[in-house]
Amino acid sequence: MKFFTSILVAGLFFSTAALRAASPNVGLIEIDGAIGPATATYISRGIDVAAKQNDACLIVQLDTPGGLLDSTKEIVEKFYASPVPVVVYVAPSGANAGSAGTFITMAADIAAMAPHTSIGAAHPVSMGPTGSSEQPDGVMKQKLENFASSYIEAIAEKRGRNAEWAKSAVRESASITAEKALSLNVVDLIADSVPDLLEKLDGREAHGRKLKTAGATIIKIPMAVREKVFQALWRPEVMFLLMLVAMYGIIGEITNPGAILPGIAGAIALILFLYMSTILPISAAGIALIVLAIILFVVDVYSPTHGVLTAGGVVAFFLGALMLFQHSDPAFQLSLWYVIIATVVTALFFIFVAGAGVRAQFLPVRAGKETMIGKVVPALERISSNGGKVFIEGEIWNAVSDEIIEKDQPAEVVAVEGLTLKVKPKRQEFL
Repeated sequence: MKFFTSILVAGLFFSTAALRAASPNVGLIEIDGAIGPATATYISRGIDVAAKQNDACLIVQLDTPGGLLDSTKEIVEKFYASPVPVVVYVAPSGANAGSAGTFITMAADIAAMAPHTSIGAAHPVSMGPTGSSEQPDGVMKQKLENFASSYIEAIAEKRGRNAEWAKSAVRESASITAEKALSLNVVDLIADSVPDLLEKLDGREAHGRKLKTAGATIIKIPMAVREKVFQALWRPEVMFLLMLVAMYGIIGEITNPGAILPGIAGAIALILFLYMSTILPISAAGIALIVLAIILFVVDVYSPTHGVLTAGGVVAFFLGALMLFQHSDPAFQLSLWYVIIATVVTALFFIFVAGAGVRAQFLPVRAGKETMIGKVVPALERISSNGGKVFIEGEIWNAVSDEIIEKDQPAEVVAVEGLTLKVKPKRQEFL
């Protein structure tokens, strides 16, 4: 009996193992936010992991307002070279594949959308060589538009999708809903959820073979810590905060020498800001106005202008912050509330903190031996050139005087020589 039981248990074990081995796996990564270098790295790594795991396909769940062209091109090229089928799924409901997201969705082996999502508005935005936004002239604007139009047309033709609509998304910033996208052959299917997507993907051809995704096990591929950090930093709000920390920290260290911590925090924030500014579009005019505001704030501390320069600094800072990330792509825009709050905080910082620190450096000395000069105290004993004693600031000091000062007579401190005070008689003055 035990023999047959053992055989039965072993059979069930191997049957379960075989079923698990036969059950397909599907990789899943989630993109929520602007497309940048961290996103491109994450997608590239996700494809490599899915290939290593021998997944049936990789699902890229996408919700983005747009992003950088260089990162978008890197993602598209990785899609083309992917050893596993890539499915871009614009989800959840209310999500958007805007700007760069349109290129990425159309470049996938299979493009899917959730109900009540949208795609489009892929008009290109000019970027400077260091990531700074520029206002291109007519010729440059036309060149950029022609490139983006031909690029998305090539993507659509390669994937057998509606090339004419793709071009209109670039040239006319056309945007459509998921239902319209399906009817125009912009995407391949609409799915309510990821499980529903797996059911509808089952049997479709990709990479020359039919997908087997019905009942597949979904394996999420999370962002690595490094990718999460850079994705978090690569946001206008975080960049703006880094700039403020750098400004407050460095100015705070200058006006209060020896504090150390503000200087270290400011230096770290400045390095991160400069690094991220090579990627995130930043207006040079905005930076110039913010620098001008700082100069006006500092000069006003030294000059008796009764706050005129500070008022000018507030206006310059507000306009500079407003222009810093003013960009036609929604992914790079900064909320007006951030600008208003930062302007108020910065004005208060320079008026009450930095200003107080600078003014404190010009105040007379209030501690140390120098503070005893000019003070008048009674002599504890007879004081002459040979010495004597006085009681001052809770201590008994040796004292010398060129003139004789009798005990209990007032003596004025005129100098401090080591541990000895030089005094003179304090005579009463009469009108």
